This record gives sequence, C-alpha cells and structure tokens, in this order.
Amino acid sequence: MEGIKDTKDTADTPGYDAAATERWDPEPDKQPGRTAFQRDRARVLHSAALRRLAGKTQVVTPGTRGQIWDASPRTRLTHSLECAQVGRELGAALGCDPDLVEAACLSHDMGHPPFGHNGEQALNDVAKDCGGFEGNAQSLRLLTRIEPKRFVKDAGGELVSVGLNLTRAALDAATKYPWGRGGHPQDPGSPKFGVYEDDLPVFEWIRQGAPAHRKCFEAQVMDWSDDVAYSVHDFEDGLHAGHIDPDLLLAEPERADIWQVAIGRYVPADTDPQELAEALDRLIGQEWWPHGYDGSAVAQARLKDATSQLIGRFCLAAEGATRQEWGSGRLTRYGAELVVPRETRNECAVLKAVAVRYVMQRAEQEALRADQRIVVAELAEALVARAPDGLEPQFRAAFDTAPDDRARKRVIVDQIASLTDASARALHSRLLHPPVR
Repeated sequence: MEGIKDTKDTADTPGYDAAATERWDPEPDKQPGRTAFQRDRARVLHSAALRRLAGKTQVVTPGTRGQIWDASPRTRLTHSLECAQVGRELGAALGCDPDLVEAACLSHDMGHPPFGHNGEQALNDVAKDCGGFEGNAQSLRLLTRIEPKRFVKDAGGELVSVGLNLTRAALDAATKYPWGRGGHPQDPGSPKFGVYEDDLPVFEWIRQGAPAHRKCFEAQVMDWSDDVAYSVHDFEDGLHAGHIDPDLLLAEPERADIWQVAIGRYVPADTDPQELAEALDRLIGQEWWPHGYDGSAVAQARLKDATSQLIGRFCLAAEGATRQEWGSGRLTRYGAELVVPRETRNECAVLKAVAVRYVMQRAEQEALRADQRIVVAELAEALVARAPDGLEPQFRAAFDTAPDDRARKRVIVDQIASLTDASARALHSRLLHPPVR
C-alpha cells in the first residue's frame, strides 16, 4: 500500500489533530462541511458487513423459541446499534467526538463469525496453522482490507483493497486489543488479540505515536459501552425468553453458581464472592428491579424501565468517576483514561454471569453449540479440499492470488467468518450434502 499523504476533511473536528483524521489513502471530500468522523460513521453504517450482523447470533439464537413466547432476541446487529447509542452519549458527555465513538461501536463486532463466540472458538481451531482467529482482529482486517469500498495501486501496479479507508482515529477507537497474538501485556496466554500478522503494516500505521498496548480513550468508551449493552440486554433477553427467574437470584445455591461463572471470567480470580453478592443485592434492592416477569404489557414496560435504569446507572458511574479523576475538559485519544468504579464493574459482571448461567449453560444450548462447531469444522474441511469451489467471487479472487497455503487458508477463514448463521448452514449443506440428481 502507498504511504500517507496530507489530507484534511473540510469541517474541523475539535479535540483531534491532523494525524487523527488522516486516512491511509487520501480522498477528496465529496460533501463539504462534513467532518472526517461523520464520513467514517456513514461508511460503517452503510457497509454490507454491518448488515450481515443481522443474521449472526448474539446470545439467544434467532429463530428459537423461549419457554414462554417468541422473544425476538437480539442479534449482533441490534447489539451493535444499542452499543452505538450507549457509546455515542457516554462519549459525548466526556468530550469525545460522538460520531467517532459511534463508528467504533458500530464496527466493533463486524468481524465476528456465525454462531457467536462458539463459532469464534471453532474457527480459531480451524485457523491454528495460519495465525489463529479472533473476532476483534477480524474486525480490523475487515475494516482495512476485506470490506470493498476503496482500492489503491500497490508497488507493482495491482489494485488492492484498503477496506473502508477510515481515519486513523476511527480504526484506533475500534481496536479493543492493541496487540498481536500472544502479546497481551499482562497475560501472554490470553486468546484475545487485535491484529493478525498479515495486517501489521496497517496496524502500525494506526498506532503511530500511541503508547504500546494502551487503548485510546474512545476505545475504552467503546469497550465499556459494549459491556454495558450486552450485560443488560442479555439479561433482558433471558427474562423475555423465560430462562431467567428473578426469584432464583435470592437462593444461595443459585448465587454460588453465579459467582463461579463470574470469577475468573468477568472479574479477577482473587475476587471475594461476598463482593459479588453485595453487587447483586444492590441491584435487587432498587425499586425498579424486575422481581417477576409474566410477559404482560405492564411487565414489559417495567422490564424496559429496568433496562434503562441499569444502562444509566453504569454509564453515569463511569462518567462521574472519570470526571472526578480527569476534570471537566474535553477528553480524547491519549489524554485520559476511562474510570469505572470497581463496584460498578462487579454489578455489570454479575448480570453477565446470570445470562451465562441461565441462558448459555442450558443443556439444549450445549447441544446446539456442539452442532454449530461441527458445521464450522466440516465447512472448513470441505472448503480446504475443494477451494476455490465454494468461495464467493470476492474470496475466490483472493484465493487465486494468494502466495502460499497459509495465505490461502486465511482466505477460507475470511469467507467462513463473513457468513451468517443461515448462510453457513446453507453452504455446509450444499458442499457436504448436495441434492441427488
């Protein structure tokens, strides 16, 4: 790819310098008066990758029924939209550019494969010989390479994609884990990372001038907004679907199961279970807490109010603590750190653990996840054996020009990651169970 050239969008972006608004490939401004970050937000919002999230599992698999009624559960797309709303308002309250934070929130899950985190784990097994798979690293790859929006000529004169060609600040804000595989600053064994080896050139461009391993302030706002949105909404979906009985949260044996889920997964391994008990009791003690749910219109309204109260509680706690630490000015990029009180993180963690305990750990869900893992593994095996047959035109072209087996395997992984739940099953059926003629 070509290097950076000076470029500037017409409208100013207060609090952000020229480096923050640079794009890998300079572009003329199509509509004078728009900021660079308004353009970023529009590109993400209109992308095919964002639309495909409508067919990807969040927690409750779309198309399944709960024990009481069809709850129309959230998908990756609705989660991303809700995360964006939370992040935009929290970011604006702290002085971030709201369009920048919204663009990061909209794009943070775009690289996630079919079948949610279960599909991510299965695809990581498939990709173990070509650099592994991680949904956040895939999001960066998609934003900077796979999603077709802008092409440039490489050193050999060939056209290569630069993805959506977002600004440096937007790509940085969407980077939840600013390190490569095995590079977690505190835990080298962590499976979480934000960039594949193949994508290091653009990652290094994004991170020019950034402190090593440190998330920019907007990425921290995005990350907390993600936690808030999915903890609250997964809990809401679990109640809607009839999987969570609020009365059980008062029973000691049930609570012990919840602490077991939370500790080590959502809170540090040395967390005292009493802290989590106090966190849950604080929530249960609120007048708006949903002590029961029968699906009636009144119950739905009460639950929606509880959802709003929880989101406000978590965001206001972070806003207040951050302002207390960093003052009242505009907080952007690397000028501050988001502060979330420990008590608030514990409350959020408890909600996450409740959803895992009563939704994801149900026996029928484990059977479904086992089937999903088989679909991903068999689909990958079939594509490796038959490619380029089975690849979409975009990925077929990349496969044909890939320099080696490792690169070709990565193309196959890219194709599978792009699929929705339904299209993954359809392609699996077509390749492994073709109709008899």
